Amino acid sequence: MISFAECSARERLALLLDTGTFHEWLPPSERVTSPHLAQLSVPCAFDDGVAIGRAQLDGNNVFVAAQEGEFMGGGVGEVHGAKLVGLLRRALRDRPAAVLLLAESGGVRLHEANAGLIAVSEVMRALLDVRAASIPVIVLIGGANGCFGGMGIVARCADHIVMSDVGRLAMSGPEVIEASHGVEEFDSRDRALVWRTTGGKHRWLSGDCDVLVEDDVAAFRDAAIATLGASKPLTLAALEDEHALLGKRLALLDADSAGGVTSAGEDESVRLWTALGVADAARVPDLSVESVRGLRRS
Repeated sequence: MISFAECSARERLALLLDTGTFHEWLPPSERVTSPHLAQLSVPCAFDDGVAIGRAQLDGNNVFVAAQEGEFMGGGVGEVHGAKLVGLLRRALRDRPAAVLLLAESGGVRLHEANAGLIAVSEVMRALLDVRAASIPVIVLIGGANGCFGGMGIVARCADHIVMSDVGRLAMSGPEVIEASHGVEEFDSRDRALVWRTTGGKHRWLSGDCDVLVEDDVAAFRDAAIATLGASKPLTLAALEDEHALLGKRLALLDADSAGGVTSAGEDESVRLWTALGVADAARVPDLSVESVRGLRRS
């Protein structure tokens, strides 16, 4: 077993894809770097924190991008985002079996402000265009930095999300929530709380990810292979189903609160798991991935 979380972006690519098949576009030797970071005298990365290219997965042609969490937390800037957009637009032309996004990002790179925000919006538009062309987009989340902010939205626009139990996914990161609403609302230093509310087990039980795997590169590879060619229709009905799912969750929590069944020290994640029919929900964080996979009701 090789930990997905402990690998760099390029190590994940080398281990996940068919051996020796990854061909990188705009590699570090091209020196395509962020102009904004240079103006601020901030160190740059020669790939701007993301590797993109084509490869094979189980003999199938795929396009792939891997964000490097060690560079600015995988933050998206203008060049970083442009590389992702270019990959997705090329997918429309060349029609690979799938587009894989190995996501590890805290969201928009604050140093690049509006340029980063625009980049994320362009990535979303390009991803939805790829989905509309029936080319599946598969997001793999298992890096140490999680997948937050704009990239959290990008991930939820994809056909499939594969997460490990150590992966994290949310719109706002724990530190952002704490800074905005105070430690009483969310203590970002409480690691158990962070994983209960944004981690892979929670996302699986609440229906926000399609596959839950161990923190193992081989497990991610198997899951990606299993979803090749399985595009999901991008329709109004599908969007309405997503809204209905969110509404159902809120209704379950509201009913739970009205019934006065909240136990002392129990947070909303445990309450939601209980409302979803998970027996002895407080034990979920201690259960194995295999055990948690069997707990989802719908």
